[in-house]
Amino acid sequence: MADRAAGPTAWRPTRRRITDGLLAALAPIAACAVALGGLTTWVGSGNAGSPARVAVTDGQVFLPYGDVRDTAAFFRITNTGGADDRLLKVTSSAVGGDMTLSRHRMTNGRAAYAQTVDSARVPAGGGLEMSPFGLDVTLRAEPEWRTGTYVPFTLHFERGGRIEVRAKVVRPGENG
Repeated sequence: MADRAAGPTAWRPTRRRITDGLLAALAPIAACAVALGGLTTWVGSGNAGSPARVAVTDGQVFLPYGDVRDTAAFFRITNTGGADDRLLKVTSSAVGGDMTLSRHRMTNGRAAYAQTVDSARVPAGGGLEMSPFGLDVTLRAEPEWRTGTYVPFTLHFERGGRIEVRAKVVRPGENG
C-alpha cells in the first residue's frame, strides 16, 4: 500500500499548484476590500444611518417697500435624521415669475450682493436657518399681498421629497 501512495497519481505541492491556489483565494479577498472601501466612503459622506427627516417651520416673506416688488422668503429647516439632505429649489403657485435660492455676500466696501446657488446643504442632526444675511429665496411679490397674508410654498429636497408650507408676509424687521 505504501507504494501506491507514492505512485504517479499522488498530490504534490508544486509551484504552479500553490500559485493557482493563492490566486483563487485572492479574488474574494479583493472583493471584500473593494466592498469595505465603498462602505467606508458611503458612511464618510453622511449616507449611512437613518434617512434624512426634514421639517420646515417659521416661513416668512418680506413685504416689499414702495414700488419695488422684488423680495425674499425665509424658512427654518431642521433635519433630525441620520443623513444629510439638500434643498434643491422652492416653488409656489401664488408667485408669478422665477424664484431662486440666493446667498448674500458682503464686499470689502460694505455693500451686499446676491449670488444664485443651485442647492443648499441641510446637515444630519442640524438644520438650515435662512436669513437676509445668508441664504434666502428671492421672488417677486404679488401686489395684493399685505402684512399677515399667508403664501403657499413647496420646498423640494434631494432625499426628503417635497414639503408644503405657508409663509407669513411680514414687514422687514418684524418677527412673524
